Amino acid sequence: MRSVIASLDQRYREQVHDLETVPLIVREPPAACAVCGSRMNVQKTIERWGKTLAHGLFRVRETIYACVSRGRKKDHRVVTVRSSSLARLLLPHSSVGYDLLVYVGCQRFVHYRQREEIRAELKERYGIVLSTGEISALSRRFLVYLEALHQKQTPALRAALEADGGWPLHIDATGEDGRGTLVTAWAGWRSWVLSAWKAPTERTEFILPGLQRVAADFGAPCAIVRDLGRAMTETATQYVQSLKKQIPVLACHQHFLADIGKDLLEEEHNQLRDGFRQIRLLPRLRAFVRQQGSHLGESIGVGREALDRWLAARGRTPALPKGVEGIVAVRSMAQWVLDYHADGCALGFPFDLAWLDLSARGLHLLAALRTFLRTPPADAQVRKALETLERMLRPLEKDQPPFLLLLQALSKRADLFHRLRAVLRLEEKNPTAKKLDQMQAALQGFKASLRRKRPERGPAKDTREAIDLILEHLDRHGPYLWGHALRLPRRVGGGIRLVARTNNGLESLFHTIKHGERRRSGRKILTQDFEVLPPAAALATNLHHADYVSRVCGSLDRLPGAFAALDAPHRSRSIALDAKQSSTTVETASLSTIDKRFVRRPIFEEYILSAAKCA
Repeated sequence: MRSVIASLDQRYREQVHDLETVPLIVREPPAACAVCGSRMNVQKTIERWGKTLAHGLFRVRETIYACVSRGRKKDHRVVTVRSSSLARLLLPHSSVGYDLLVYVGCQRFVHYRQREEIRAELKERYGIVLSTGEISALSRRFLVYLEALHQKQTPALRAALEADGGWPLHIDATGEDGRGTLVTAWAGWRSWVLSAWKAPTERTEFILPGLQRVAADFGAPCAIVRDLGRAMTETATQYVQSLKKQIPVLACHQHFLADIGKDLLEEEHNQLRDGFRQIRLLPRLRAFVRQQGSHLGESIGVGREALDRWLAARGRTPALPKGVEGIVAVRSMAQWVLDYHADGCALGFPFDLAWLDLSARGLHLLAALRTFLRTPPADAQVRKALETLERMLRPLEKDQPPFLLLLQALSKRADLFHRLRAVLRLEEKNPTAKKLDQMQAALQGFKASLRRKRPERGPAKDTREAIDLILEHLDRHGPYLWGHALRLPRRVGGGIRLVARTNNGLESLFHTIKHGERRRSGRKILTQDFEVLPPAAALATNLHHADYVSRVCGSLDRLPGAFAALDAPHRSRSIALDAKQSSTTVETASLSTIDKRFVRRPIFEEYILSAAKCA
């Protein structure tokens, strides 16, 4: 059945392909000249090609009409009329249809597909052949149209935000290796990107003007959520000072915890990492596991099943089975240490302390191995494997590197950090206003307890420094940690609505863009990609939101028509061409790719060297 369907599909495609050379006659005679009311005569007939998803590749013969009376006067420009139906299908002076433009743009910036993937699917599904260069050009043009449509529909978007009772601004920046810095303004309650722009570096002078433009277009936000960086802090402060009505400026709780955790734990955690690298524990454990697996061969599966039955029967008896089950048990113990990342929560440092988790598992296994060796197994191979594994873990108890001292200090600091995390309860994604009040009271209690427990003198210097560090952060950022419950205006029904405590929504958007760019380019380091990525690429993520799409064009199926309406007033020139001429690229690196090519030209180097000789 499938082969029959494929055969019919192929035959119909060939029949449609045979019709491509048959020209379509397009003749739409106007009633009269729109300027003077005179009769319109045929000026000429032209032939052109078109490519659309709806019609495939086609040839069209279009008749152009001109005004009779205005064409006779030298000081009057000839008034011509072309087909309105073709104008709704094809871009000005192009054979590409608006639906094809939207398809390519969405595949590139919404689904992050590679050019060859887009090219292959267009050829297979629609019989349209485009080069990779054409796909790149259409992708860039798509963003120009999308940005223009976003700007055109600003009043509708602003009305939606005002109907919500306002909008909280989440602002942050991302980049790669200090280049391609992309600043994004995000409406928290709607999850819309309102604007995005490139900045040479993350500084107030480059962020504040963009924030002011966003406020001019969409109205002043009802709150600002920012990170703890100097640029965002100064930008938010200066903007709020310029407002007649003050709004709350809130610090992201996730960034607040990460900032404290980094200052509190990074030094000892890195020392612990260096100690593990010095004794080469992880490479030795991996080699041990591979060696045991090689010796077990195909019997490893049977050994796992036998060990599982043995564990169920013996419970927690401190003894090991013999034979294959014993070797599998020792191998699995080493793997248990290697699986130390399982003790984390996949949030990264400082929320996950991977080297502390590795130390804990290593010390627990070392104690267990000594229990097993207290009554050595009768099986010589099992005993030998146990002794080998015990020797690998023995350096964890030695003074060089000082693992135990580092563990003690890091554990105390980690305990303070975990207590602070427990107070802020970031795992609660949508807390109520009452719970936020409880968290604020709990944080005040935690702060008071730290002051009481702070040792004034004595040997507890590290504990004193850790408590001082936390108190310093609380004093500096405490005023910006609360105020998320906002009272809505009466015109929208009043009540209270909460602002998100973190910038996680915006961070997730950045992660999506970077993940998509890596998927598209195949590169892990996105320095060059972010340097050339247009800021309007962030606007393309709005197409995932039905409420945004309904306000800018109705539906994604109507997006080509909305793009065509942008060109309708000036069909002689595409808005994309105007954007290319008026756009300016902000350099986001001290030595960008373009600058690098320029300064590496031999003529430039010769110019400098010749001037140096004249000195």
